[in-house]
Amino acid sequence: MARPRNFNEDDVIERAAGAFGQLGYTGCSVDDLVAATGLQRGSLYKTFGSKRGLFEQVLRRALAGDWQHDPAALDLLITALRELASIDLPIAALCRDALAACSQDPAQLLGSRLLAHLPIKD
Repeated sequence: MARPRNFNEDDVIERAAGAFGQLGYTGCSVDDLVAATGLQRGSLYKTFGSKRGLFEQVLRRALAGDWQHDPAALDLLITALRELASIDLPIAALCRDALAACSQDPAQLLGSRLLAHLPIKD
């Protein structure tokens, strides 16, 4: 008989979103995710299958709400577009669907968010 989960999946996804948002997809190691979520490696892999599987859940969650006004969601979308969309068709489809349903000009929205990350010149 399998042991019951002793963690909240929503909390894990939220914590993983913070790690991916801060480090990016490729910069975020499984060790970083273990530290951020408090899960053991085995639980992470059993629940999400892989780092990529966890990222997909994070991205789906981020794009489910009012993501156009959420800087963290925009950062995750930009990460997905920059690091995964060209090589991962399901991630590319999530990005494409979100941008197609966007009520704002996607280029302006994403461009504004990218500019917000630039250092301010004195």
